[in-house]
Amino acid sequence: MKKEILELHADFCKIFSNSKRLEILCLLREGELTVNEITEKVGIAKANTSQHLALMRMARILTTRKEGTNVYYGIANKKICQACSLMQEGLGQLYGDARVTKKNKPDTFKEERYDKNSKKCIGDVFS
Repeated sequence: MKKEILELHADFCKIFSNSKRLEILCLLREGELTVNEITEKVGIAKANTSQHLALMRMARILTTRKEGTNVYYGIANKKICQACSLMQEGLGQLYGDARVTKKNKPDTFKEERYDKNSKKCIGDVFS
């Protein structure tokens, strides 16, 4: 696979590293919503909602449609929802069928570094 595609993929995935953006995406699966509707449902400030929406729109994840004074946001490509659903399904299988919440999620995603010289694990990459 070309390096440029991998870099684009990594940058694209960074957008989904925020749980509020994922929540917005889940809301928009049901159909278009205005900024005010999204703000109310997500429970964050309108300014924050607008920033999240602008970022996702710039990445071409969301589209907009203006009707009167309202701007409606929608998902540009349903395959993005399918990819998110697949990830959530995989996480459910990885951590059991119990829903992963702040109470039962792993403290950190640990991956140990391996020292080739001593042939020992020397700590966690993500801690």
